[in-house]
Amino acid sequence: MVLSACGCSDNATDGHTVMVFAAASLKSTFTQIGEQFETDNPGAAVEFSFAGSSDLVTQLTQGAHADVFASADTRNMDRAAQAGLLDSDPVNFASNALTIAVAPGNPKQITSFQDLTRSGLTVVVCAPQVPCGSAAQKLEETTGVDIEPVSEESSVSDVLNKVTTGQADAGLVYVTDATGAGDKVTAVPFPESADAVNTYPIATLTSSANRELARKFIDAVMGEAGQKALSVAGFTKP
Repeated sequence: MVLSACGCSDNATDGHTVMVFAAASLKSTFTQIGEQFETDNPGAAVEFSFAGSSDLVTQLTQGAHADVFASADTRNMDRAAQAGLLDSDPVNFASNALTIAVAPGNPKQITSFQDLTRSGLTVVVCAPQVPCGSAAQKLEETTGVDIEPVSEESSVSDVLNKVTTGQADAGLVYVTDATGAGDKVTAVPFPESADAVNTYPIATLTSSANRELARKFIDAVMGEAGQKALSVAGFTKP
């Protein structure tokens, strides 16, 4: 499947690199989209920096240069806008919900969001300023469930790693992260997750040295093949 065709001469992108700052939960899918983008745009290269959305905004406000920012929530994109970092209006390209990641086979027999409060259970979540942590916090507020995590991580990939390495019995991660982990974890869905779905926006940045190529990358994400890659990974429409 080919992402949006370039429709320009090779010289238009020759020797240019687009730097994409993207939420950690996008790593697998955006890497795939980036590889196809380079194929479709000879001479162009895509580089990524994946981290928690809040950390990425902090880096950008402190002077880091990038062409594109893709956030796992609208709140951190709003922060970027308020700091004067955006060169274009953000476009929503995907959404994601939380699930509970546990060891393969679910040895602790966790079956609900409420179960995360059980005595003796080690639970890991994202920090509140990170989109996955903000979603978890919202769920606690709406359900009245008070989770006492053993740690709050700076990105959803760090939460997943705690579970896959046996450092935690359970972790709140995105559906896409659990899907991407394959047989390393078992996902335990819970209905309350529908109350805290995160919308993912993407935008070009004022620090971009190649705005034309940055816009082409966003077109690739929004295009048919980009959206298919996101859907296969477990993302839903915004």
